[in-house]
Amino acid sequence: MSISGALSNAMTGLRAAGRTSEVISANLANAMTPGYGVRNLSLSSSQLGGVAIDGVMRSVDPSLLADLRLADASFGNATDRTKFLNDFENLLGTPDQADSLAGRMAEFETTLITAASRPDAPERLNGVVDAARDIANLISAASDGVQQARSDADRSIQVQIDRLNTSLQNVKELNSQITRTISTGSDASALFDSRQAIVDEINAIVPVRLVPRDNGQIALYSTGGAILLDGGVAEIEFNAVNQVTPFMTLGNGTLSGLSVNGYPVRTDSARGTLGGGTLGAQFEIRDELGTSAQTQLDAFARDLVERFQDPAVDPSLAAGDPGIFTDAGVAFDPLNEVGLSARLGINADVDERQGGESWRIRDGVNAVTPGDVGDARLIQSLSDTLTAKRTPASGEFGAGSFSAMNLISTLTSQVGSDRSRAEQSLSFASSQFDELTQQILANGVDSDQELQRLLIVEQAYAANVRMIEAADEMMQTILRI
Repeated sequence: MSISGALSNAMTGLRAAGRTSEVISANLANAMTPGYGVRNLSLSSSQLGGVAIDGVMRSVDPSLLADLRLADASFGNATDRTKFLNDFENLLGTPDQADSLAGRMAEFETTLITAASRPDAPERLNGVVDAARDIANLISAASDGVQQARSDADRSIQVQIDRLNTSLQNVKELNSQITRTISTGSDASALFDSRQAIVDEINAIVPVRLVPRDNGQIALYSTGGAILLDGGVAEIEFNAVNQVTPFMTLGNGTLSGLSVNGYPVRTDSARGTLGGGTLGAQFEIRDELGTSAQTQLDAFARDLVERFQDPAVDPSLAAGDPGIFTDAGVAFDPLNEVGLSARLGINADVDERQGGESWRIRDGVNAVTPGDVGDARLIQSLSDTLTAKRTPASGEFGAGSFSAMNLISTLTSQVGSDRSRAEQSLSFASSQFDELTQQILANGVDSDQELQRLLIVEQAYAANVRMIEAADEMMQTILRI
């Protein structure tokens, strides 16, 4: 080998060592950076002698990354669903809590029994009214909480759709930048990292499948079958409302659905085209879980109102007159059940806060004047109707007849069961996500290995420097001859 050839080989070795050390330092600096793909310098033997730098290789396990994305979307979906069910259960309370719906109903029963033992005591009659008001307030507050959750979900959908459209445009732009970078022979690893991070954000909203295309580009499809990005970008449209009410549903057209490129797509949890992530969870809260919770509350409120507006229970009432519990001050109309729980209130005639008088609990809601202060028959009748078994006229409580307390137990049991199943799903999704995350991290930057490589690079660098020094010494010797 000639001296010039040895010098040329040493120079290529120095360049390779310097570039390798640059790659290693980037790996170590980004050891904790999410979405960072480990870099390795690809080297080969040059036909002209020495070493050739072929480029920087970015190492990512695509199958493991795809599994992690699906687990991430499932975890986000389960988290949102579980939060709603937990919040709804907290609105109703659990039977062991004194201020829960069950606790307030038990207090209402107790006050009726206490008032029946001393119908002449105004404070005991006032206690009945107060207990009834507490029940109505809790049911109304629970309904308001459900509708607030549906409103929050509707607004969240709009925010996520806006972010989804923007992110898809960003991926399209990165596709173009990657293609241009690759065509010039430059390193596009940083662009790949940026694109992966954006795809991860999209996947949390809508779980996607990534399909490689030529020149480093990718296409994105939702797991429900929608084409989100394949050359062109899908335009996803949604129109939020300011406030969701019990009367507003997707089915009657008062709430917006989704459209992709102008075509409506399904949003239900069973076969939603863009379901499975946080977007699907918000649609489920708004259109399924929220409406089901409202239906059950309305059905319970209806049962409660109908128990006390029956003229057989309170002879002072005529057909169509409101009882102790009212629909915004009037009698319940079976054709106007939707939203009843939000409108549930106490008859103003028995409520001193509204200008009424509590002695009507003893003598009848429509009584003109007080009757015999020792007559407890009506109070006993009110207590009996509360414990009487009735078949709910609406709702999903199953077959059978229920007392008011039995109906509360069934309602809270259903909510608790739904919450428990949601928490089980969340636990599974969390475990799966954590395990896959650990596998991704294990395949990431190994700092010990990188430092070992750095030592090898240092040795190679020193050897090439020594080769240059030796060539220089030989050149100097020749010149001195």
